[in-house]
Amino acid sequence: MKIIALSGALRRASTNTGLLRALRDLAPNGIEIDIVTLHGIPLFDDDLIAESGKPVVVTALAERIRAADGIIITTPEYQFSVPGVLKNATDWLSTCNKPFRWKRAGILGASEGAMAGTARAQYHLRQNLQALEAITMPRPEIMIVHNEVKFDKSGDLTDDDTR
Repeated sequence: MKIIALSGALRRASTNTGLLRALRDLAPNGIEIDIVTLHGIPLFDDDLIAESGKPVVVTALAERIRAADGIIITTPEYQFSVPGVLKNATDWLSTCNKPFRWKRAGILGASEGAMAGTARAQYHLRQNLQALEAITMPRPEIMIVHNEVKFDKSGDLTDDDTR
């Protein structure tokens, strides 16, 4: 089974990207997890499409999603919602002949502190994925808090209970 794993964070030491690395390392035999970041995707602009077509980075990502058996997305929470880079990517991907259509999708995230652990961002992302026709898993809801003590400075998961 091939899973594409999208990180909604760009930071090199992102705990959300580190969470995907941990999932890849913990995956059972027969499960391949392909981690993708959203670097290089320009801001969505219909004029750009009219002038030069869809960016190759976007169409290549759409094909990787289409080829996968399922999707995992990690998202930090910015101002009670998803990061702009993640929303921007889904806006672009919505123009690529429905790569998310009927794909099973799981959402998770990690955040600092003891609050909601990216809950609000995850709920907004669920709405967005519904528009993209993904089948988003209702459970488990994985919202990791206190990432400042569960991940190291490189963004790698170090907490055994979380793992």
